[in-house]
Parts: sequence; C-alpha cells; structure tokens
Amino acid sequence: MITDRVKIFIKAGNGGSGHVSFHREKFVQNGGPDGGNGGHGGDIIFEATPDMRTLADFRFTRKFYAENGERGQARNMTGKSGQHTVIRVPEGTVIIDAETNRVVADLNKAQTRTILKGGRGGRGNACFATPTRQAPRFSTPGRKTTGREVILELKSIADAGLVGYPSVGKSTLLSVVSAAKPKIGDYHFTTLSPNLGVVRANAGSFVLADIPGLIEGASEGAGLGHYFLRHIERTRLIVHLIDASGMEGRDPVEDYYTIRNELMAYSEELAAKPEIVVAAKMDIPDAEAGLELLREELEPKGIRIYTISAATTQGVKELMELVAEKLQDIPIPEPIQEEGVLEEWENYSNEFTYEIIRGEDGIAEVNGTLIDSIFERIDPNDPDSMRHFAKLLEDYGIVEALRDFGVKDGQEIRMNGETFDFVD
Repeated sequence: MITDRVKIFIKAGNGGSGHVSFHREKFVQNGGPDGGNGGHGGDIIFEATPDMRTLADFRFTRKFYAENGERGQARNMTGKSGQHTVIRVPEGTVIIDAETNRVVADLNKAQTRTILKGGRGGRGNACFATPTRQAPRFSTPGRKTTGREVILELKSIADAGLVGYPSVGKSTLLSVVSAAKPKIGDYHFTTLSPNLGVVRANAGSFVLADIPGLIEGASEGAGLGHYFLRHIERTRLIVHLIDASGMEGRDPVEDYYTIRNELMAYSEELAAKPEIVVAAKMDIPDAEAGLELLREELEPKGIRIYTISAATTQGVKELMELVAEKLQDIPIPEPIQEEGVLEEWENYSNEFTYEIIRGEDGIAEVNGTLIDSIFERIDPNDPDSMRHFAKLLEDYGIVEALRDFGVKDGQEIRMNGETFDFVD
C-alpha cells in the first residue's frame, strides 16, 4: 500500500549557553570579562523535491533532531551553531500540526521551508560588562526548543486525474499517452500508488495522474479508500473512466453513479470539479451495449460520453486534446491555506507573558513565561547577576505592575517559587 500519510516527531536544536570567563592580562581589572556567546541551535527544514513519489522513507525513521548549538568559549569566542536538519519530501506534501490539526505548510512545488527554528544562543558575560559593572560573573543559557509531532500528508500534484473502478484501464491509458511506466495487470489494485505522466498535446502539455481504483465505500476507507481520494483533491479536471464492456460483471451505469457518490461523500468540492466521462475498452465486442446504456442514462442530463480503447489507441489522441483544451479554461487551484502554527511553536519568541495573583497566604505572586525566562538568566549567588535581575524587572514593567497591584515597599512577593522583599 502507498505510504502517503505518516506522523513524525521533529525538534530543532537548543541554543548553546553563554560562557563566563576572564582574560588574564596585566593592568586589566579582574582579568576582563571575555566569555563568548553560545551558538544557535539548528533548524528543522523541509525540502520538497520532484525526485520522490511517496512518503515510504518515513516508515522506519520517524524522529528528526537538529543539532544543538555549542557553549560559548573564552576569548569572546562564540560557540559553533548546530547543523540544520533537512527533511526531503515529495512535492505536494502538506505538513499538519498533529496536536491542533492545523496546516503548517503546503509544499505544492519544489521549495524549502523552515518549519522549526533552532534556539538562540545565550550571551556570555562579556555582553554584560558596563562602566559600573566591569566584572560580571554571570551569563545566560541558550534557549531550549520544544519538539512537535507533525503529520505529513501527500496530495499528488496533477492537472487531470484518471478515476474509476479497478481494472478499467487507467494505467494502460497513462502508459499510452505518456512516458510513465505504471504496473499493469489483469487483476484488481494492480496500482498501489498514484502514477504521474506528462502528456504532450497540441493545446498544451499537462500532468496526468493515474489514481488507483476506487470501489463502493472508498470514502469511508473501503478497499484502499481515501488513501487515494486525497490525491484527486489537487487536480483541476477529473477524467472518469468506465468499463463499457461489462467484462467484470458490473453495470456501467451503476459504476458511474457509485464512483460519483464516493467523490461526493469524500468532498463536495471534489465532486464539483469538471469531469469528462469516458467509456473505455471499446475494442471488446460487448462494449457497444454498455456504451448505449451510458448514453441513454447520462446524455439526457447533458453529460457527453467519449469513447476510447487504450489497447488499440482508438480515440486516445482526441481525448487528450480535449483534456488539454478544457484545462486552458480551468484556473490553477490556490495552495492550501496555511494557518500560522509556526509562530506558536517558536518558543524562543520575545512575546513572553506574566500575571500577578494573590496567593492563599495573601502574598502577591508573579508567574508566567516571562518570569521563567528572567530566572534562566540569573545566578542568585552573584550580586552582579541579582542587580541585573532587578533591572530586568524594571525594564519589563513588572515593578510598575506590582505597584498597581497594591504591593508596598518592604512587603513580600513570590516569583518562580522564591520569596523576595519588594523594594520601591
């Protein structure tokens, strides 16, 4: 069975921590701070390529990690940034956040997209040197990243798609009109993955997809179900092949309505796509009777029936010219709308928040991602670091917010589980 939907785990690299060190040099107070910054973590990048057809490569490899950034070094040397991890996928792959089911990216052409950014490197103590703080003994850690599960869903990219019951001749037709070499056999479900071929016609070239056979209940997963229906979603035109010969013991008219019902059950938008109805296998003697049944049922409804025999190429060239002409009037579909999940994943963002509440013991408590971030940057045992801590509280407006909350000078407050005296 085709592998066209997989769940994988991805994680960008953590940022390296900043370094604390002092350069030992004569006449330089305390040796002079020279701790370098940490390196940035590697990104998770997806590359859509026409060289891949399925997601089979992900059947056994489901976890992908980018490299962490290295710690900063003495002599103001920045740590090495982590290597990016590039994940190659077929064109037409849609990346979906497994937790929220929202679309992250639609890789509908050859392109590269950064899906998760690596964490920023922390700052070394050399960054915190000022005229009044000439020997800072603290640095900041690199930003940690959070792994995510994403769903990769492949939707084949083709201008027109061949649909119909198994063994109606879709693969044979594709092999006749293009250089594609799909597997062809006289049994059901010969084709287990969509095949694409470029058809050259006078009205223009187009990509034709052989969508593996559908059966009744496909929209609910019967047979190979919506594994294949999703591959028709990007097509602009449906070429509906019907076995007019009845050699499988089915009624051609019932075949037509069964497939139409499955398309409608899967997606009204899919069922509304322009359609060309084709009576196939017209080289078989009983096909004329089946063709007459189709015409009696469908032509009064304005549905014209075209005839072909892929085995003898009867009507094949004319059909491909018709497909090319109709495609000229059908606009190329827009990419699937991306819902901006990426911004929510970037836990290295500066958009941190906090809240002030009154604890059960009456002490004002300040909690939130901003407080967590500030505490990551300080060393409680270093006076310089704690002075820097007080400045951060002032700069981020937390001191002013505590005043507005009613906290007075000398009262206790609690942050990140630690108790402090509020000094105003």
